[in-house]
Amino acid sequence: MAVLIGVAAASGGVALPVHAVTTGPVAELVRERAVVTAEVVVSGDPRVLPNHHGSSRRERVVVEGDIVWIAPPPATAHPSESSRTPEVGGVRVRAAVVVFGEGDGWAVVRVGERVRVRGRLGGADGGGLLVGVLSARGEPVVVGGAGVVQRGAEVFRDGLRRAAEVLPPEERGLLPGLVVGDVSLMREDVREDFRDAGLSHLLAVSGANLAVIAGFVLAVGRGARVPPVGRAVVAVVAMVGFAVIARLSPSVLRALVMGSVAALALGTGRSKDGLAALSVTVLGLILFDPALAREYGFALSVFATAGILVLAPRLRDRMARRIPRWAAEAVAVAAGAQAAVTPLLVLMSGELSLVAVPANLLAAPAVPPATVLGFAAAALAPIDIEAARLLAHLAGYPAAWLIQVARHAAAIPAATLPWLPGLAGLLLLLALAAAIWLLLRRPALRLAACAVATALIVCAVLVRPVLAPWPPRNWLLVSCDIGQGDALVLNAGDAQAVVVDTGPAPALMDRCLRDLGVRRIPLLILTHPHADHTGGLTGALRHRPIGTILLGPGDLDSDDRSHAPGPASGSRGPGPSGHGEAGAADGVGGGGFTAAELVGRYWGRSGVVVDDLRSRRIPVRGVAAGTAWRVGQVSLTVIGPVPGVAKAGAGEGASINNGSVVLHVRWPYGTALLCGDIENEAQAALVRHGLPPADVLKVPHHGSARQDHAFLAATRARAALISVGAPNDYGHPSPRTVARLTFLGMRVYRTDRSGDLAVAVTGRQLAVVPRRR
Repeated sequence: MAVLIGVAAASGGVALPVHAVTTGPVAELVRERAVVTAEVVVSGDPRVLPNHHGSSRRERVVVEGDIVWIAPPPATAHPSESSRTPEVGGVRVRAAVVVFGEGDGWAVVRVGERVRVRGRLGGADGGGLLVGVLSARGEPVVVGGAGVVQRGAEVFRDGLRRAAEVLPPEERGLLPGLVVGDVSLMREDVREDFRDAGLSHLLAVSGANLAVIAGFVLAVGRGARVPPVGRAVVAVVAMVGFAVIARLSPSVLRALVMGSVAALALGTGRSKDGLAALSVTVLGLILFDPALAREYGFALSVFATAGILVLAPRLRDRMARRIPRWAAEAVAVAAGAQAAVTPLLVLMSGELSLVAVPANLLAAPAVPPATVLGFAAAALAPIDIEAARLLAHLAGYPAAWLIQVARHAAAIPAATLPWLPGLAGLLLLLALAAAIWLLLRRPALRLAACAVATALIVCAVLVRPVLAPWPPRNWLLVSCDIGQGDALVLNAGDAQAVVVDTGPAPALMDRCLRDLGVRRIPLLILTHPHADHTGGLTGALRHRPIGTILLGPGDLDSDDRSHAPGPASGSRGPGPSGHGEAGAADGVGGGGFTAAELVGRYWGRSGVVVDDLRSRRIPVRGVAAGTAWRVGQVSLTVIGPVPGVAKAGAGEGASINNGSVVLHVRWPYGTALLCGDIENEAQAALVRHGLPPADVLKVPHHGSARQDHAFLAATRARAALISVGAPNDYGHPSPRTVARLTFLGMRVYRTDRSGDLAVAVTGRQLAVVPRRR
């Protein structure tokens, strides 16, 4: 009967929202892709997207919200006029949408505000209860402020950020993430460390945070001899206040409901059943919001709690026979939670973490003090900011410990193992778990299993590098397989490398550099401000000191550069120390533009990147044609963009591409030409001004069709490297370009087919070695 009631309730709970999403005025307008005027209540913090298509200073922002009023605008209305018209001819509705906006106004909207916007509706990908997407035209107009609760929450969240300003950059970004899930100031390399170490759950507010707050309040109440009912009431009030400040995300809502049920059971003196409380909570939340059933974050939270409730007690009792009970309980909690969420992680990412359990054990003692002190700082900041900063300073010590745990765990070789993704990987994992369980039941088989596991580890660590070594010996250059983008690494010896572009994704850039054993980057060059060449910068920064960052001018006018005093770096490049005197926003870059202006052109108002560069004291400079550097055995000369040549092109993107930095690289055994994304106009200009030949050509713009035949012929290259993703929406590389390269006698190598491509010395000649054949 209970199962039938649950099925009926779930069916009704799903059918009604689905019917509301697929019918009504908003759904009709979505199917028509209509241009509308709508009022949207913001329900999530704005997220700034990287600029993939140009260096426009207008930011592309994603905002989640609910349409509460909608109307097709008058055909003759100007966008600014329609934004000011009253609610005439419109319809009051309630429909969840995702808004894609552009401009500074979208980046500063607050949760709970009601904004009026004009834009085009479109369908949403995938399932869920999202009605559609709204591509906004112009800036939002705020027509209603946030509610009292949202404004109060923002006061405390902003207070925590201000209190954390006394901490170093890494701790300053982590503390708000630990306490209230605010990762807006968190550095990308720290976030990647937490992910690789299996600690990313600490950055999302969940039951652990509420348990810490409730436990602290209950302990204080017990010390003050408050009756159980009073302690329960205070604990519920503390949890509700914490949940309001952290915002009611699915995991926070689940934890709040379950914690309240447990606190109620404690206050009434009735025995509490954790698994029953979890089950009731899950059922109630799914009925309340069926969309939670599709969210991995909600599922991970539920599975982790279930693992602690079901698996941890059994593991604790078994281990308590051989180790102290307190140690057995700590290991059992971490192991039970990790065992429960591992199947979901395999479905999500196709990876297995080998360091998650020990990392969580080391991190566990630091989480409660950081959470309690951080929450106290947030609560005290609106009253006394200096006292709040003192508490934040104290919370910085456990936060620093967590950063070090994550950093060292992530740095362990094979911290995460690749696994089959999807259902096949899940079935394989279950089969392996069953086999291990059967083996561990008998002592003799247990010893045999340990011997086999040791042999496999030895093979993975020692034998595989001998059979398939990477990088090849005497490598000079590697074109990293980072998808649709460019990332080139030039070997400078002694675990150093010059990096030219960083691809679109930090994780892929970091992986390529780790595979090559690069621990220091004396020189990093970004050819032009497109995200498929700059998006992976934080991956290159991860655990690696960088001497100098050089930025190309992009599409800056040549007339502006004609008044420049010249490149700030000089002809000899960065000094040997690798650390300049100017911060990321100081000094003057090449072309007469300040480093702050250059950084702004590449990353706009992306505070995390700019603050990261400033905190590391990395000099940022511009480059100009004729500048040269020598780093180890690598000599680099900038030959483009050609000074005084206008960079025409088909649209803004082509103009920016034609402003790419072009490098001629020389080694004792050969040369290479690295061309960024220059197109036929800039290629023809290089030919007219004299193009030095090269043995290896990095084909411009991922092998697009916009290539100048005379340029390709003038390079006289014998090998052509094309960095391209598969699949991609651009048709790269163009079959015509590949045919031209082949006709000119070049052998073409592609990262989408051969993975990483290395240029190495064999004998006294250059050879291209693909990572996979």
